[in-house]
Amino acid sequence: MPQDRAPTRIQKKNRAAILEAALNVFSAHGFRGATVDQIAAEAGLSKPNLLYYFPSKEAMHDALLAELLDTWLDPLRALNDQGEPLTELLAYVHRKLEMSRTYPRESRLFANEIVQGAPRIYQALSEDLKALVDDKVALLEDWMAAGRIARVHPYHLLFSIWSLTQHYADFDVQVRAVLGNEDPFDGADIFLDTLYRRLLSPRPE
Repeated sequence: MPQDRAPTRIQKKNRAAILEAALNVFSAHGFRGATVDQIAAEAGLSKPNLLYYFPSKEAMHDALLAELLDTWLDPLRALNDQGEPLTELLAYVHRKLEMSRTYPRESRLFANEIVQGAPRIYQALSEDLKALVDDKVALLEDWMAAGRIARVHPYHLLFSIWSLTQHYADFDVQVRAVLGNEDPFDGADIFLDTLYRRLLSPRPE
């Protein structure tokens, strides 16, 4: 789409529809399995019309990932160094779980990219994500040194939170197959709260 003038209302609507359709297709089929024809059909647009806005499926995928990565970092950014440590960490767990409930397609899009070796976002992972994680790990280590939370490996603590919350989105089919008609998120928040509260509560010397 030409960048030399502000987009019209229709152009904004079409671009949003394309990205919504692309999210559905990419999260279901992965980058390699998705096609421009599938995305155009999902968006209800002709292929030439779609290509007016995005010249390739790579451009659509990149646009989605750029928005997604920033959103994905927000819950960790919100970890407050002035807050009560255990409360802050449990709130982070709940924010991550809620993201899996609210953004399952986005979670699967991100997981598909990681499984494929993160060719389109590796730089952002190794720079933006790493810098943020290193900063929060330093905060965790300060809290541990002060005896405000139990001492555990701080990086593996964050990895475990990511795994245990994103599982509900990335492995939704498996979870629902096991649970049947039960809502996968019913009880998940209580379980994770109990798990991390027991893990991180300061232990008497």
